[in-house]
Amino acid sequence: VDKALLEPVAKGYRAVVPSPVRTGVRNFLRNLRSPINAANQLLQGDIEGMASDVSRALINTVLGVGGLVDVASSAGLEYEQEDFGQTLAVWGVDHGPYLVLPIMGPSSFRDATGLVVDAYADPLRLYLYNTDQEEWHYARLAATAVDKREELLDTLDDLRQNSFDYYAALRSVYIQRRDALVRDEDPEMAGASLAIPDYDDEDDDFYE
Repeated sequence: VDKALLEPVAKGYRAVVPSPVRTGVRNFLRNLRSPINAANQLLQGDIEGMASDVSRALINTVLGVGGLVDVASSAGLEYEQEDFGQTLAVWGVDHGPYLVLPIMGPSSFRDATGLVVDAYADPLRLYLYNTDQEEWHYARLAATAVDKREELLDTLDDLRQNSFDYYAALRSVYIQRRDALVRDEDPEMAGASLAIPDYDDEDDDFYE
């Protein structure tokens, strides 16, 4: 599905839509996710993080043309994506088995569970369903999928071309990135960037 549909659509999106417009779409989608981010910050006991998410949403909605412009970042309120998978990790739940979800890609049992919880608890989804506007929810899902795939075009291409085992490399990178996000670290600075990872015996125990 990725090679036949998602990747070509993402490449077409990049070719047709100018970079500033793509950035605006990404900012808007992130702004729509603010309630989920703030709720998970609260569940993790990170009151400062929750306050930052709420402040970001208010600033970007009012001053950033509904979230198209990320005004809050220039004020020092950087975007942090939080999800229920990270919340479960903070509560002490381990990854569980590594999974590759249809269409959605790398995950784990813990993170897949968090994905389901976030999806059903999303206030925007509940509002759209309760007002018979489900089509906007699906449009948002499609836009998010294309935006995320476009963001990863270069890094995934590089990983595919330069790794001996693309599946194993992607699996290792996914786990490293998720662990960094749980610790509120920048995955790039924490050594969890989308590069060819080093493998060790401890990783093998988890992946099996």
